[in-house]
Amino acid sequence: MAKDDAELRQRIGDEAYEVTQHAATERPFSGKYDDFDQPGIFVDIVSGEPLFSSTDKYDAGCGWPSFTKPIAKKQIKQHVDRSLGMARTEVRSQNADSHLGHVFTDGPVDKGGLRYCINSAALRFVPATDLTAQGYGDYQFLFE
Repeated sequence: MAKDDAELRQRIGDEAYEVTQHAATERPFSGKYDDFDQPGIFVDIVSGEPLFSSTDKYDAGCGWPSFTKPIAKKQIKQHVDRSLGMARTEVRSQNADSHLGHVFTDGPVDKGGLRYCINSAALRFVPATDLTAQGYGDYQFLFE
């Protein structure tokens, strides 16, 4: 393992490292953000890139945090994932290229029909009350 990889694993933890760097999946209903309802944004645990807002989070009952859309489409990249013998659309962060989860077309129709099914281990939560203090003041408008 390269020194940078070892440092990253130590900084974010084993599960987050396996999820973000090796496209692992946390067990359903085990992630800290699955049953979580506080105002704020979710950022990439590796890079801090803003990814999702609690205003777009909903309970899909699938066992992972689900969102109807990213904060900005440019923060997310997608590609076809053919692992597990099926074709799914993988979601990765734009800058860090962290594996986040998958996007499906079974989300709320009135919100665009998408369900971004994301691993809690790939995320860090920034409360709305701390956005400015943590350098995310540009996203305060989401909670006004």
